[in-house]
Amino acid sequence: MSFFALLPLIFFIAAYAAIAMEHTLKFNKAASALLGGVLCWTVVVLQSPDTGAASTALMQHLSDIASILFFLLGAMALVEVIDSYEGFAFITDQIQTRSLRHLLYLVAGITFFLSALLDNLTTAIVMCSLCSKLLHDKEDRLWFAGLIVIAANAGGAWSPLGDVTTTMLWISGQITAFNIMRMLFLPSLFVCLLPTLLIAHRFRGKKFIAPRVQQPGTLPRWKSQVVFFSGLVLLLFVPLFKSLTHLPPFMGMMFAMGLIWLVTTLINKRKAENLDDMNRYTVAQALQRVDTPSILFFLGILLAVSALETNGTLHVLANALDHSLQSDYLIGTALGILSAIVDNVPLVAAAQGMYPLSHFPTDHAFWEFLALTTGTGGSAIIIGSAAGVAVMGIEQIKFGWYLRRMSLLALLGFAVGIAVFLLQMQAV
Repeated sequence: MSFFALLPLIFFIAAYAAIAMEHTLKFNKAASALLGGVLCWTVVVLQSPDTGAASTALMQHLSDIASILFFLLGAMALVEVIDSYEGFAFITDQIQTRSLRHLLYLVAGITFFLSALLDNLTTAIVMCSLCSKLLHDKEDRLWFAGLIVIAANAGGAWSPLGDVTTTMLWISGQITAFNIMRMLFLPSLFVCLLPTLLIAHRFRGKKFIAPRVQQPGTLPRWKSQVVFFSGLVLLLFVPLFKSLTHLPPFMGMMFAMGLIWLVTTLINKRKAENLDDMNRYTVAQALQRVDTPSILFFLGILLAVSALETNGTLHVLANALDHSLQSDYLIGTALGILSAIVDNVPLVAAAQGMYPLSHFPTDHAFWEFLALTTGTGGSAIIIGSAAGVAVMGIEQIKFGWYLRRMSLLALLGFAVGIAVFLLQMQAV
C-alpha cells in the first residue's frame, strides 16, 4: 500500500493515541474521535478515482452509524428519566443485611442483572453511589467498587442493551438478542462469580453499620415506582419489538422513549401550579442531561472505522490476523485482552469491518465470543472500560491499587468465562 493509502490508518492511530492519553493531554476524546473520523474520510474521498462513489459509501455507512447513535440516545435518555424520578432508590431500599459478605453477594448480583437491563456504565455509577452511602470504611468501599466494575462489565456482555459493543453487534446484524442472551449468560455469570467468591472470603464474619438514609421525598413514592417499572418494562420490550416487527432496534427504543414521555406527562398532569419545579422531571430535561460527548465519540470512531473498511485496510488486517493466529477463538481472546488497554468500541467496530457477514454469518460463535471477550476483558485494568473509569472517579481508586488487588481476579474470571463458553460450544 502507498503512503497516501496508509494515511487513513495513520490518522486513526493518531486519534486512538489521543483518546488513550485523554487525561494526560486534557483533550476530550470526542474531539479526537471526530477529527480522526473526518480526516480518514477526507483522505478516502480525495484518493478515490470516483469521488461520487466514495461519497455514496459514506452515506451508506452513516445510515448504519445513525441507527446505533439514535439507539444509544434513547437508552441514555430513558435511564436519565428513571434516575431523575429517584427510581433507583427502590433497589437501595431493599437492602437490609448487615453482613459485609452478604452485602457483597447482593451488590454483585444486583449489578450483574441490572447492567443487563440498563447498561454497565449507568449501573456502575448507581451501585457505587449506593455503596458509598452504606459503607464507611474506605478499604471496604474500594473492594466493593472493584467488584462492581467486574460485575457490571460481565452483566453487560450477555445482553443487547448492557454494553455498547454488544449493542453494536446486535444492531448491525451480527447477533440476535435472544441467542446472545442464551449463549453468553452462563459464561458471563462465571466471569462475575469467581471474583465475587474470592473477594467474599476476605469479608467472612465482618459486619458493617449503615445509617438509615432517608430519601429527600421531593416526589411521591408512587411516581418513582411507576417510572422505574415502566422504564424497565420498556427496555425489556425493545428486543421483543424488533423480533415482532423486524424493524431496526432504534425504532423500538424511540417507541419506548415516546411511551415514557407519555407516562411522565400523564402522572404530572395535575401539577400545573408548579410548572417550573416539574420541568426538571420531563423527558426534555433528561435529553439535556444525556452524555452528548459520548455520542459524538461513538460517531467519530465509527466514521473512522468505516473509512478504513471502505479503503480496504481492515481487509488486509483481517488476513494478517487469520494467518498469524489461525484460530477464531485466539483472535477473539487477543481482542478481549487488548480491550483492557484500548477502548472496546473501536475494537469491535474494526472487527465488524474486518469480518463481513459472508465470512461469519449472524449468530456465528465468533461474534458471540467477541461480545464476551471485549465486554469483559476491559475489567483487567481500571481504565479499560467506561464503567471502570466512572468508578475510578467516584471512589478515587488509584491505578496501582486496582492493578495489584483486582486485575488478577478479573483475568481469572475472564479465563473461566472463556472456558465455560468453549465447554458450552462443545456441548451444543
